[in-house]
Amino acid sequence: MSFFTKLKDRLFRSSDKIGDGLEALVAEGADEAALPEVPELPAAVTAPEAPAVVVQPIAPPEPEAAPKPGILGRMFGRTVDEPRRVLDDAMLESLEEMLIQADMGVDTAVRVTANIAEGRFGRKISTPELRAALATEVARIMAPVARPMPIYPKKPQVVLVVGVNGSGKTTTIGKLASQFKAAGKTVVIAAGDTFRAAAVEQLQIWGQRAGVPVMTAPEGSDPASLAFDAMTRAEAEGADLLLIDTAGRLQNRQDLMEELAKIVRVIRKKDPTAPHNTLLVLDATTGQNALLQVEIFRKIADVSGLVMTKLDGTAKGGVLVALADRFGLPIHAIGVGEQIDDLSPFDPDEFARALVGMDA
Repeated sequence: MSFFTKLKDRLFRSSDKIGDGLEALVAEGADEAALPEVPELPAAVTAPEAPAVVVQPIAPPEPEAAPKPGILGRMFGRTVDEPRRVLDDAMLESLEEMLIQADMGVDTAVRVTANIAEGRFGRKISTPELRAALATEVARIMAPVARPMPIYPKKPQVVLVVGVNGSGKTTTIGKLASQFKAAGKTVVIAAGDTFRAAAVEQLQIWGQRAGVPVMTAPEGSDPASLAFDAMTRAEAEGADLLLIDTAGRLQNRQDLMEELAKIVRVIRKKDPTAPHNTLLVLDATTGQNALLQVEIFRKIADVSGLVMTKLDGTAKGGVLVALADRFGLPIHAIGVGEQIDDLSPFDPDEFARALVGMDA
């Protein structure tokens, strides 16, 4: 199964997906074909019986062939029965509201809707045309941020992975380690979530799968000290990449955020240029709360890129568009499941088409 197919199949399991919403939006205001009026039959009139007349049966006329679509219809698959609706203020308002409900955010939804209206306002539009217009706008916003995580010649390249509880940091680190290892890179993982034994065990399982060493410390140890020791080991072994896990932070817990800032300070004592990448892992199901998380983590850890997980849940996905429009941070990868191939580089065109329910 291609990643696009998997993305489209899993991205929207909720009943209010954008694709269905667009179809309903057009159908709601589509012009109904006027039915021809049937003339009333005159009242029955009693008349003397007429003599019987033999009438030769007449063959029924040949059915008229359906009109062939014009060249544009053949190019775009348009049919004469396709519902169409005038793109007016009422339709634009409904479209804007639907995008906001899809977690796209008010500012982004207003901008996207205005761009769709340009050159189309007052004209009749079909569902496929509306889908294509929305996909084009989404892809235009997402294209500048669709960038893979940069790889530098510096050894070790220190990658700090941050995020709130349950965002999928540990799983993302395991998948990244496995993929970098498969690409020929030597990788070391530091299990910096020293407060949760389950997180350490999960990373150790991923490390065994990928053949990547995982550095750990006793439960409750200082994660900043572990990060420092992991950098020392990675340097000694000539590792290409050091992936450092961190405990889940709640953005409203000042003490936890200060601890994350301490990890960054200690890392920079070892290498002033580190961390070379700070990946913020976001859970798509959090919706607009993801915007707040980006704002706060950028202040503490100088976030350089995003990874969006759990797009296989009930998330509506529009929050990625809002994030790209507002912050312009690179989106390195998205996840739509628990398997190793369920973390893939972010493709703006595939995402846009899946978001609006188009085929590959």
